[in-house]
Amino acid sequence: MQPNEALWYTAPGRIERRAVNDTASGSSRVTVTARYSGLSRGTERLVLQGRIPVSERERMRCPHQDGEFPFPVKYGYALAGVVTDGPQDRIGENVFILHPHQRRAHVPVAGLHRLPEGLPLRRACLGANMETALNITWDAEISPGGRVLIIGGGVLGLLTAGVAARIPGVAVTVVDIDPTRAALASLMGAVFALPADAPENQDVVIHTSATEAGLRQALDCAAFEGKVVEASWFGDAAVPLPLGQAFHSRRLRLISSQVGAVAPSRRADWTRERRMAAALELLRDARYDALITGEIDFTEAPERVPAVLDHGGGLMTVLSYT
Repeated sequence: MQPNEALWYTAPGRIERRAVNDTASGSSRVTVTARYSGLSRGTERLVLQGRIPVSERERMRCPHQDGEFPFPVKYGYALAGVVTDGPQDRIGENVFILHPHQRRAHVPVAGLHRLPEGLPLRRACLGANMETALNITWDAEISPGGRVLIIGGGVLGLLTAGVAARIPGVAVTVVDIDPTRAALASLMGAVFALPADAPENQDVVIHTSATEAGLRQALDCAAFEGKVVEASWFGDAAVPLPLGQAFHSRRLRLISSQVGAVAPSRRADWTRERRMAAALELLRDARYDALITGEIDFTEAPERVPAVLDHGGGLMTVLSYT
């Protein structure tokens, strides 16, 4: 058996593999042997750069995190693997857990999310992103027949497009500066446009590009009394916005969407566990495999992950554990 190791962010631009002490599982705990874990480009880029604001350091803690922001910190929240130790009735289960990048994770049984039949472990790494996309769709309160514009054709934007396009009669457009995202937008059931061709008078505009230009365009493209949902997180960056001009006369609504809490419209009936189960069920669609565009062996992660997070090409990159 290989020594248990985890990835640690130890300084700006620097990642290390560090040994983890394996602990025995009790009756209420299991060992999950990782097969894949997903890199969150937006959040983990900010972690790698040491850009988690002091005010958010406690709220930004992920489950099973070790260390403290800014450094050193063991971070990550999208691990898929197999239960290899614990209660006999759980052995052999394919599961998703919110856990940093690590060969073997020792977690409470309550932290397991069993994969639905037909969901491969590799695709399950999109679980946290899909959970966020589902929450965004709820926060946006998209109605059948509505016009929805998503600015930012990254993993989160495309997953949100895939969810929104399933609502009857909804016309979804994805805007991105990269024309190669057109095929992926179409695969998700959406129309693609470059920023210069973005449609206006949209009932809902969802911003996921994490750029000032994208958020400004979101305001420009919203219809009268339209809703702009900000789903990007800018970390410690300050973003100036044109909230004068026609912002008030057009009665625009700018709201935040963040996965840390279930959307208000569902909060009375939905727990986080139910929301994650729904997200994993949505991922049974094989189209979402197209959003995983890179794979790195865990042993090579310290050398290769910084380049991926530093605005590297592609979409979701997963770490594989062999």
